[in-house]
Amino acid sequence: MKIISYSCGQVLCYLMIYFLINDHFTQVGKMVEVYSKTSRSIVDYKLSKYACYLIIQNSNSRKEVVAFGQIYFAIQTRKCNILVNDGDDKIVIGIKEYTEKIFEDIKHIDEGGNEYWFARELQDILEYTQWRRFENVINKAILACKNSNININDHFAIVGKMVDIGSNTKRETKDYRLSRYACYLITQNGDSRKETIALGQTYFAIQTRKQEITEKEYSMLTEDEKRFYQRSLTRKGNYSLNQVAKKCGVKNFDKFHNAGYKGLYNGETANDIAKRKKLRYREDILDNMGSEELAANLFRITQTESRLKKDNIQGENNANQVHYCIGRNIREVIEKNGGTMPEDLPTPKKSLKQLEKENLKIKN
Repeated sequence: MKIISYSCGQVLCYLMIYFLINDHFTQVGKMVEVYSKTSRSIVDYKLSKYACYLIIQNSNSRKEVVAFGQIYFAIQTRKCNILVNDGDDKIVIGIKEYTEKIFEDIKHIDEGGNEYWFARELQDILEYTQWRRFENVINKAILACKNSNININDHFAIVGKMVDIGSNTKRETKDYRLSRYACYLITQNGDSRKETIALGQTYFAIQTRKQEITEKEYSMLTEDEKRFYQRSLTRKGNYSLNQVAKKCGVKNFDKFHNAGYKGLYNGETANDIAKRKKLRYREDILDNMGSEELAANLFRITQTESRLKKDNIQGENNANQVHYCIGRNIREVIEKNGGTMPEDLPTPKKSLKQLEKENLKIKN
């Protein structure tokens, strides 16, 4: 058994040769009543998940139920690998591996750990030969994003790239820096007759869905699951905040973060919080917070980053003061709304590190 990557044309060729239509679209007859005590036979089809996936991809995506179906059947279909025979060997053509490879190969990661794609590189993968035609698809995707009341600039950032046009001459060309969600909208608005568009629809639908968690889904999580989710967000948020603070001139990051803690925790530093929680030396205080306390700190982190960037804060002392004030403001809001002060929230019995170790033992 071996995994092999094929070009899009080769995959489709195998599909045409080895996938019998009847395996997915089986015509059946049904008797239905048309008049009183009178029945007649009508044509119907018994459909596989793959057949449902193809039907939903060729339906009107403006219908909400179709949009849900596209994601559902994309995920369910992608759980299956395609089996074909090649001589004496059974070969698994992993659609998952194939699609992830072509789209992951052109993925970029910025300093903050955020992933993005360039439109011109995506254009080649999706087999659009003319930029103007592909930009029409991008404009449709932007409109869809706007109609969903989502900030366009967070997903479609116009950038310029210098390209070589010959004779040691370069010129700037228009390009877009795209989020994963932007790529998803582009593939949804692309020419579904193109094989790579169909693959992209599947890939970006699944990956975008993985990164989303609705309010309803969050409410269904256990307390420990909420903690892991909030901790992941605070980890990413702190990394991003540090990058912004560094540009503001911050060098002593312990002092910078303590300023935020002091504001939120009524004068307590990170060490004070650790002592109150009775943690071991160097044990992470964020790993020993409940979901509510983590959420308050996440708000502190994101609002501080936003304020530093918005007001173009310069100087270490000024950045520290902003962090303190944001923490203090959040504390005042909690108090005004009758909430529990962060220092009064209970410390979980087990840290996230302990839970991770226990989960690892269970898996092994």
